[in-house]
Amino acid sequence: MAFMEKPPAGKVLLDDTVPLTAAIEASQSLQSHTEYIIRVQRGISVENSWQIVRRYSDFDLLNNSLQIAGLSLPLPPKKLIGNMDREFIAERQKGLQNYLNVITTNHILSNCELVKKFLDPNNYSANYTEIALQQVSMFFRSEPKWEVVEPLKDIGWRIRKKYFLMKIKNQPKERLVLSWADLGPDKYLSDKDFQCLIKLLPSCFHPYIYRVTFATANESSALLIRMFNEKGTLKDLIYKSKPKDPFLKKYCNPKKIQGLELQQIKTYGRQILEVLKFLHDKGFPYGHLHASNVMLDGDTCRLLDLENSLLGLPSLYRSYFSQFRKINTLESVDVHCFGHLLYEMTYGRPPDSVPVDSFPPAPSMAVVAVLESTLSCEACKNGMPTVSRLLQMPLFSDVLLTTSEKPQFKIPTKLKEALRIAKECIEKRLIEEQKQIHQHRRLTRAQSHHGSEEERKKRKILARKKSKRSALENSEEHSAKYNNSNNSAGSGASSPLTSPSSPTPPSTSEHAPF
Repeated sequence: MAFMEKPPAGKVLLDDTVPLTAAIEASQSLQSHTEYIIRVQRGISVENSWQIVRRYSDFDLLNNSLQIAGLSLPLPPKKLIGNMDREFIAERQKGLQNYLNVITTNHILSNCELVKKFLDPNNYSANYTEIALQQVSMFFRSEPKWEVVEPLKDIGWRIRKKYFLMKIKNQPKERLVLSWADLGPDKYLSDKDFQCLIKLLPSCFHPYIYRVTFATANESSALLIRMFNEKGTLKDLIYKSKPKDPFLKKYCNPKKIQGLELQQIKTYGRQILEVLKFLHDKGFPYGHLHASNVMLDGDTCRLLDLENSLLGLPSLYRSYFSQFRKINTLESVDVHCFGHLLYEMTYGRPPDSVPVDSFPPAPSMAVVAVLESTLSCEACKNGMPTVSRLLQMPLFSDVLLTTSEKPQFKIPTKLKEALRIAKECIEKRLIEEQKQIHQHRRLTRAQSHHGSEEERKKRKILARKKSKRSALENSEEHSAKYNNSNNSAGSGASSPLTSPSSPTPPSTSEHAPF
């Protein structure tokens, strides 16, 4: 089997979706400024942590760069006079910690390259735009008919995936989009199978899959070309944004929050579920459903980025579903991600947190029923329904789809087997991560419970009771010994104190035989 159990040796395949947390451990004042020593941790393991040193000016620079997101971030204000006072430094440290908490818990900001570089410069020092341009230039040497119009800077959320606006030299008015992506941590296919499957994608025809014009790959990355769509994605429709704008600008702080009409929700939802079922039936792993990966072509939704699972890229929502051990297959991941997408279509924004305890009023109770089956506490705890089950629910069962295009995607048997094994390995890594998170959560809860004020009070009370009981026992023992001593003295004899197990010596009051 042309398949690798492990990624290539020597190449660090970092999961960019693993959350980073940051805690300011100390500050040190130098001649004219203060440095803050920050402990950064990736994921749940304390061993996977490191120290960075940042000045206030570094925070200020980051904050200026993040202004494109349109958010009001709580960076403490500048102070020119008295900024070396001990009280001021302590107060500023609290403010900077709050700032770090906000940017590391915001799902979009925490995944952006600016924040990653600030917190983890060792792993995010590379210029991926330059790397992508080099790869694209090498490709153009063998394919001279294509030409780059301009880079589409930061239009996506992935750090290691870059986009370029393209044209064909003999068709200068037609615009296409080239995407280049590096390998991810879940790339388990052999190089040969990986390249074969990437090159197979242009042969995939489905009414709800966005057509790939050209695709190629080498041992370290993949390059795909699709037609450029001026209207953009489903997320652009929801947020009323321009496709060419940076991701942070488009989606971080929408000016107007408004969901779609009920009929749009029903139609788009049904189309997306149909294509998911098609891929599941084919044994093709997806796992990357979100509103930015659904292209809008008139009133038709078409799925994007089938290559992501082949590249081994982590899902946008991985930090959500990795918390729930019942969401442990790529099929269940797709269903959970569909819940996120449906929520966004309904309310015009993503959920504040997952699981969702209660849902705001929706255009129909049928919408809420689907949301409850995919995002509620009960659903996340007990597991996801199948795509077939969702298609049978009232929200989608009466939607009539009118399409004459016949789906076609022939995958050779050998590659199907490679996909099956790769899918199992992707799921195995997810299950292991979920297990570690579950164990860490239990340990944290136990420590928190042990260290809580109520528990401390209980332990103090128990300690006092134990101390009193011990004192009482000592008192009683002393009293008993005192009484024994008095009894012995009354009989005109004295005996040394002995342990209960030692034999009592003969009394001197008795006459020994001659």
